[in-house]
Amino acid sequence: MSTSATTSYQPATEFNPIIIDSFKAYDIRGVLGVNLNEDIAYRIGRAFAQILSQRYHASVKAHDNDMATLKPAIVIGSDIRHSSEQLKQATIAGIIDAGIDVIDLGMSGTEEVYFATSHYQALGGIEVTASHNPINYNGLKLVKEHSKPISADDGLAEIQALAESGQFTTKNRSGTLQLLIDKSAYIDHVMTFIDTDKLKPLKLVINSGNGSAGPVVDLLIEKLAQAGAPIEIIKLHHTPDGSFPNGIPNPMIEANRVATQHAVLENKADLGIAFDGDFDRCFMFDEHGEFIDGSYVVGMLAQAFLNKYPNESIVYDPRVIYNTEAVIKEHDGKAVISKSGHSFIKQVMRDSGAVYGGEMSAHHYFRDFFYCDSGMIPWLLTIELLSITSKTLSELVSGYIKAYPSSGELNFRLTTHDAPIIISAIEDKFSSENPTKSMLDGLSLNFGEWRFNLRASNTEPLIRLNIESRGDKELLAIKTQEVQQWLAAQGAVPA
Repeated sequence: MSTSATTSYQPATEFNPIIIDSFKAYDIRGVLGVNLNEDIAYRIGRAFAQILSQRYHASVKAHDNDMATLKPAIVIGSDIRHSSEQLKQATIAGIIDAGIDVIDLGMSGTEEVYFATSHYQALGGIEVTASHNPINYNGLKLVKEHSKPISADDGLAEIQALAESGQFTTKNRSGTLQLLIDKSAYIDHVMTFIDTDKLKPLKLVINSGNGSAGPVVDLLIEKLAQAGAPIEIIKLHHTPDGSFPNGIPNPMIEANRVATQHAVLENKADLGIAFDGDFDRCFMFDEHGEFIDGSYVVGMLAQAFLNKYPNESIVYDPRVIYNTEAVIKEHDGKAVISKSGHSFIKQVMRDSGAVYGGEMSAHHYFRDFFYCDSGMIPWLLTIELLSITSKTLSELVSGYIKAYPSSGELNFRLTTHDAPIIISAIEDKFSSENPTKSMLDGLSLNFGEWRFNLRASNTEPLIRLNIESRGDKELLAIKTQEVQQWLAAQGAVPA
């Protein structure tokens, strides 16, 4: 469906310099009314559009054929939070005042913006979302042409500086606004990742968390039914509701997993699936209701892709690596490690041409999805894998878990020292054991039979610890306790 529309936001006539402290390493995230509001959203939208427009015209003038195919438009969508529509309208007003056309996707998930940015050959895209953050937060996720990420050192700082200064150029024309809420091209593309003829009878519990996932899940269910796939779906917390009556959709919090686990057991389902608010992450539960750590899902999907595409590259992050590297080696793939974070993973994937990339945080990236992350593709691939192998999910991952047990990610708030001091001190503590060291992302020390990664969060005031061993749960427990006690002595409090 396509209609013309107008924005309801009316901007200020003068723009005094301000400080906008909602800019983070990869996106914009802030507390409503404190460091994010409609006026700030307008400034960000206008700055984003102005900078992308300037780059576009400079590239066309320089006969950059890659940029010449683009349209001077920006795609925008928003999640279900009550504040998202108002922030989106303000952002749209800023883009239009910068002379750039806008394609509004309506209520959508982040991956729909990724898809539409490339599908419509737009200059860039914006999703208004705070993902899994508390209800008093919101934010904006930005991408540039071809759905490429924008980070602090690759344009985000420039956008922040212009938004803060308010020194916008005046355009002879205003942009236009078009509402395009038809999801069919996106749904069709997502479905190309699996062969529906291979699907066997399966019962799934899907928990949309009252976020933005519900409408997309419905469309995918419809496609599966049209293909005659024998898939039964039990919907949980399915209706989008910005008040989040069943809690903020964040399956990383153990208490938020209980509803999905109970539904899997009560319905004797083969698989449980849960999403965060903007569904760019996918979380899995096996047939026993057990939550599957994201690092083992990375190994499983790596295997699935290498079975389809031998000798391809797989990208992974350095927090938990033993299982992923073993799977890639066993299936004759090429292991490519990357710093954590979507902008790093996506760039390394583009550089290496990797078919798949995964992070233990439940972000999964796909070459054939413009090197972007998707929360819908992983569960489709998983039901295909369950069907092809005739195995349960627990059977698929139990070998991984036994061979390479891990602590899961442990988070700490620092009360005495900052992260660099802690990381330097723990390196000194273990230096006498001569571990193999990597500083690719925080500090990784590998002792042969066990290893750990300690890094500062890019999005929260936390330090994150992951420990793993080679098949030795007792050693894992001992070392986890040892490192935790040491961190406690340095003033690190479990978060």
